[in-house]
Amino acid sequence: MTVTRRGVLRGTAAAAVGAAGAVGIRSAADAATQRGTEGSAVQREPVEFTWWGNHAWQIRSGGVTVLTDPWLTRFKTGTYSPEGADDTTRIVSKPAIIDKYVTTADAILVHHGHYDHLPDVPYIARRTKATVLGNETHLNLLRALRAPEDQLSQVVGGEYLPFTGFTVEVFRSLHSCGGARHQFAYPGTRPGAVPPKPRTIADLVEGGTLAYVITIGGLRILSLSTAGFDPISLKDLEVDVVLAAPGGEPGVTDRLLATLKPVRTVVATHWDDFDQPLDEPAVDWGGLAKLRASALAAGADFKTVDHLQTLTL
Repeated sequence: MTVTRRGVLRGTAAAAVGAAGAVGIRSAADAATQRGTEGSAVQREPVEFTWWGNHAWQIRSGGVTVLTDPWLTRFKTGTYSPEGADDTTRIVSKPAIIDKYVTTADAILVHHGHYDHLPDVPYIARRTKATVLGNETHLNLLRALRAPEDQLSQVVGGEYLPFTGFTVEVFRSLHSCGGARHQFAYPGTRPGAVPPKPRTIADLVEGGTLAYVITIGGLRILSLSTAGFDPISLKDLEVDVVLAAPGGEPGVTDRLLATLKPVRTVVATHWDDFDQPLDEPAVDWGGLAKLRASALAAGADFKTVDHLQTLTL
């Protein structure tokens, strides 16, 4: 494992490794068996995880790139202040910031529709020509933000999607909630007709939450954008790495790691105060210690990555 500090991100020179398989693959061993049946060589390649804060990850191996919820503009919202987020905060996307870091992408995975996940996706999709995965609400919000229609792929959970050099499995998931009434911000959906263009952060509703398993470089990665999860969808799922977020109901990460088959590595995600600058060290909003304790109690190796750092597994 190596960690490096990066500004402008560069591609890897490793050769692409396909990850073909069958619908319903539940383990890395199953995936390897399927690839062997098809006659292709199974070879582990390094996988680079570069963190752009929040749940914005660039995952690279063998010359291919997957982005998760790439939000880099980080306009100020007050989310982690005592007053909380200002509902009237205007949505902005700043290409000058995005272009410093985003150079290429083959797929963009949208996990839910909130303002700290969605606003930069339309510009990044246009710039990279990547396929964008999301559910009906996510894609309708993206259409309203002028995302390119021909790059949008609607999913609901249950899909197994082979791309050149990697695969994506889609799972139903849940947003984390909290407080005495077990709530989360900006619930709701936007099915059917495309809504008016979102103007403020309150216009970007959660819209349902998805989880993804990315198999790339021979590594299976479960990507969760919040502490919430669907225990039925993930029961006995076998992966190598979990991108896990702090927060949510008490004990939720303990339940997650008990639901999955034993996990080798937990990488912390969505743990920084995103009102703070991306080009400065991440500021923990207060959930990291509990996340670490849950991972270590489950016997997993726990990793954190600072802003703009790359973790290689």
